[in-house]
Order: sequence, then structure tokens, then C-alpha cells
Amino acid sequence: MGNGTSIGRVRGKGSAHNGAHHWLLFRYTSVGSLLLTVWFGASLVMMPSLNYVAVREWLLSPVAATAMALFIVVNIWHAQLGLRVVIEDYVHEEGNKFASLLALNLICFAAAAFGLFCVIRLALGGA
Repeated sequence: MGNGTSIGRVRGKGSAHNGAHHWLLFRYTSVGSLLLTVWFGASLVMMPSLNYVAVREWLLSPVAATAMALFIVVNIWHAQLGLRVVIEDYVHEEGNKFASLLALNLICFAAAAFGLFCVIRLALGGA
């Protein structure tokens, strides 16, 4: 379909002209979240004990630490994408929408930074 028809002008764009990109990101992060959640659940089940020392020993492995960092980033990114849509759909006043999106982004960034800091600290053998 070309630009001459009504469907050709809007295909893949949506009202904000970037809807397909957001939709794909949301789908990719949901698949990543599913795979990493299955990995995380299986890792917890296979652990001999769930005390601090056992978890720290587990995170000393580079594979486990990297996968845990990805688990944190992907899940927070997925949550941010979903909450962004809710805010854009239901907050109608532009000032409130801007403030809500700013707060959402700051909270998600802080949560990801804190989670990654904790994984790095444990992976490097910190107490």
C-alpha cells in the first residue's frame, strides 16, 4: 500500500507516529522477561539453600550475575513501557502527564540502578 490510500498513510504509525516501535519493544521485553523469569525460578529451585551465603556464592558466577542484571533491567524496562501507556492514555492534562512520565522514568532509573548496584556488589564478593 502506498501513501495514496488512507491505510497506507497510517500503517504502522498510530496516532503518535511511532506505535509499532513501542509495541515491538513491549513484546520483546515480555519475551525476555518470560525467559529470564523461568531461568530465575529454576535457579532458585536448584539452589541447595536460600540463605545469604548461598545466594552470594551463586552470584559469584559471571553467568548468573549477568543473567540477574538482565533480569532486573528487562523487567523494569517492561514495567516502564506498560506504565507509560497507562499514563499517556489516562492522564489528560499536559502538565500532569509530563510530571507523571518524568516521575516514572526517574523511579525506574533509580530502581534499575539500585538493583544493578546490589548485583555488582554481591558478584564482587561484597558483604
